[in-house]
Amino acid sequence: MLSVFRRFIKSKYGAAFALLFLGVIAFAFIAGDISSGKFGGSIGSGDTVAKAGRARLSSAEFQDRVQRVFENARKANPGMQIGDFLAQGGAAQVLDQLVAAMTLKEYAKDQGVHISKRLVDAQIAQIPAFQDAAGNFSQDMFRQLLVRERITEQALRDDIAREILAKQILGPVGVGVKLTDSMVLPYASLLLEARQGTIAAIPAIAFLDSKDPTDAQLAGYYQRNTARFTIPEQRKIRYAVIDAERFAQASEPTEAEIAAYFSQNKARYAAKESRSIEQLVLPTQAGAKAIADQVRGGKTLAAAAQGVGLAAATLADQSREALTTASSAAVATAAFAAKQGELVGPVRGSLGWVLFRVTAIQATPARSLDAARSEIVEALRAQKQKQLLTDFTGKIEDEIANGGTFAEVVKDNGLKLETSPSLLASGKQVDDPAFVPTPDIRALLGPIFSMSADDDAQLVPIVPDKRYALAAPGDIVAAAPPPLAKIKALVLAQYKLNAGNEKAKALAEQIRTKVAKGAKMADAIAAAGVRLPAPQVVGGRRADIMRGDQRPPAEVAILFAMAANSVKTMPIGQDRGYFVVQLNAIKRGDAGGQPALLGQVRDQLGEVVGQEYGQQFERAVEKQLGVTRRASALTDVQRALGSSGNGAQ
Repeated sequence: MLSVFRRFIKSKYGAAFALLFLGVIAFAFIAGDISSGKFGGSIGSGDTVAKAGRARLSSAEFQDRVQRVFENARKANPGMQIGDFLAQGGAAQVLDQLVAAMTLKEYAKDQGVHISKRLVDAQIAQIPAFQDAAGNFSQDMFRQLLVRERITEQALRDDIAREILAKQILGPVGVGVKLTDSMVLPYASLLLEARQGTIAAIPAIAFLDSKDPTDAQLAGYYQRNTARFTIPEQRKIRYAVIDAERFAQASEPTEAEIAAYFSQNKARYAAKESRSIEQLVLPTQAGAKAIADQVRGGKTLAAAAQGVGLAAATLADQSREALTTASSAAVATAAFAAKQGELVGPVRGSLGWVLFRVTAIQATPARSLDAARSEIVEALRAQKQKQLLTDFTGKIEDEIANGGTFAEVVKDNGLKLETSPSLLASGKQVDDPAFVPTPDIRALLGPIFSMSADDDAQLVPIVPDKRYALAAPGDIVAAAPPPLAKIKALVLAQYKLNAGNEKAKALAEQIRTKVAKGAKMADAIAAAGVRLPAPQVVGGRRADIMRGDQRPPAEVAILFAMAANSVKTMPIGQDRGYFVVQLNAIKRGDAGGQPALLGQVRDQLGEVVGQEYGQQFERAVEKQLGVTRRASALTDVQRALGSSGNGAQ
């Protein structure tokens, strides 16, 4: 239950629970099935990482999945390094997910649970990445994304099936969780708790030494802190743009095509009439006649309806077909025979007896071929241009898949090769801070920085269905610190700041000791012997300070983790100094008189408890199936990926 509390207390009324990571495994899991060997190390393809019943998780599958999840994470955070990902527990989380998915699949087999192909198809059709601008599933976008991400269709289907299976099995486990007031009240009351504290900043710049260090001291500092000055990996991007305008001339429709399109779409250009009506539906014919008599006697339909506790509805711009569907054929026939303003009915409708008045008539005359020509030409041109572009990009993909090199494909298809300068994953250029990447280059940064040097070129959509680029990494400069001489001024400034930070730390500890023994914070600051900012009094309720995604500064948040009347020091960060934080007062909250808050916390905390039930169910299934894990598997994959080359940087 402590883990529930830790997750709950970090957000407004517990809203930001850790549901996202568990609920959207879909695309992290979607990125699997191909062992591309992108990373330098290998842990062996034949080793078994975990076993669940008859199923086995291989080392190769585990390593490949970690690689894929890392690449997806780096798309959202281009500066992320593989070491950062592993240090944050990324590999361990992936292992837990893979073992849980494998275990549930084996359990489902034993229970006779099966995920149909139709259900997987429905889920694929709902993935936004596979939908066109109109929100419809696009086979072209589906195929292009699979090729770009180097995912097989079967791997995608397997992962989606596992995700559906997990929802079907684990979903009911956490449904209907009911928490008593005695369980909810302490958590809800914590949100209303208020704290006040005094915070003093001891900045490092107050202790900067005017004397420069020796060359040996500076070199030693640089050697110990090379990671701080390391320039992330840089890459040049080789690319060739394929624009739909390339097919402008070939996509011009012929007269025969224009005539055929007009003939196939006669209904679109025929004369049309639509009508807007104000209607009232009543359950009985007698009741409808009574209302009709009132309207004919001078009342409006809306007023007559209000008199019997009903409301008239408006149906705007209805075609005969639409009105037939919404009401009935009899109502549609009567509406299109009535004059504007005339009361009609009662007429039998699908839901009862209908009284209505035609409020507007909109007539659209028929259009001839000549009148519709420009519209037809534009539609046909767009269709042909899209098809020609699809055919051409498909041909490019086939050539790459058949072993064609980037240079060969570019040359053979008359494309223009372009190369960007060396760029960071963010698109910035180290030697030219003013450099701004073009929209084409910006669209290529993510895919290029997720590729290894020897990967095949990829076809990347810049504007789907209009503009693509065949792209591949150019020269790759591995992450490394620059020569000291090149950044000596920066290192010198950081050296002095670091030395000042150490002095700030020592003074902060002295002040903390004095305040802890009863001295006032202001007096301790004044007696420090150096000019420092005046201490500040801060405070507020936990729910207000930690509202939604808003996170307070660390020096304020720490107040809610301190014991009464305590004093702590904490680093400002980046060698900028230290804070001294004193907790002055705690005002306990009481949510007993706030049923709305209790209800909200009960619902949200219930979701987290339900999630824990699901996790406990998973552990029980693992125990039942005798799931085992190789103890060294996690260490092995971390070692293999941590010793990677450029592809993992």
